[in-house]
Amino acid sequence: YYPSPTETEKEIYNIPNSGWKSKQWNWGSARGTGHDAAMICRRRWDSREERQKLVQSLLDPVEFKASYPDSEVPFEEIKLILGLAWQRGRWDGSDGGPGGYGEVLSIMADARRYEDEDEMISALNFIEDVSKRFATISRNAEELKRMKCIATEIQGRHHHAGKEEVFMDRREVAGMVLDAMGFVDNGL
Repeated sequence: YYPSPTETEKEIYNIPNSGWKSKQWNWGSARGTGHDAAMICRRRWDSREERQKLVQSLLDPVEFKASYPDSEVPFEEIKLILGLAWQRGRWDGSDGGPGGYGEVLSIMADARRYEDEDEMISALNFIEDVSKRFATISRNAEELKRMKCIATEIQGRHHHAGKEEVFMDRREVAGMVLDAMGFVDNGL
C-alpha cells in the first residue's frame, strides 16, 4: 500500500519550505511560509459553501474519496485550517478554553508529535490528542460518544489497521472538531 500524496505531502500550497517542520514556517509570526500559507488558506476557505463541503468531506471521508477521488484536500492543509481555527477560537472560546485545542496547536507548532517520519504514528498521535480534548467543545453526548468510539477503536486495533483506515479516521476526527467549533459559520 502506498498512501495517497494528500495524506503524506508536507509542503502546503506549493510554497517552498512550507509545512510545520520547516525552519521557515514560523507559526504565529507575520514573517515566514506559515504566514504566506495562512493568507492563502483564509482566502480559499472564505466561502461558507466551501467550508460546508470541506466539513462534509471530512465527516464521511470514505464516501467522499469514492465519489471524488481527485478532490481530497491534503491533510497538511487540514492541519493548517485547524491551526487557524484554534488560533481564532482563543478569542471566542470555540477552541475549548484552558485544556482545549490551544494545547494541540502548541504541540502542532512544535512540529514533532504529528511530524514523525512514520506517518502512521503521526496520525495515531493526532487522533489521540484531538479526541482527548473533544469534551471541551462537544455539543452533545452523541457527538462525544462518536469521537470516543473512533479513538478507542483505532487505538485498540492500530497494529492491525491499515494506513488508509487510520488516515480516514484522522480526517473524520478533524471534521468533527471543525464542525463542533462552528467552522462552517465562523470561518477562519
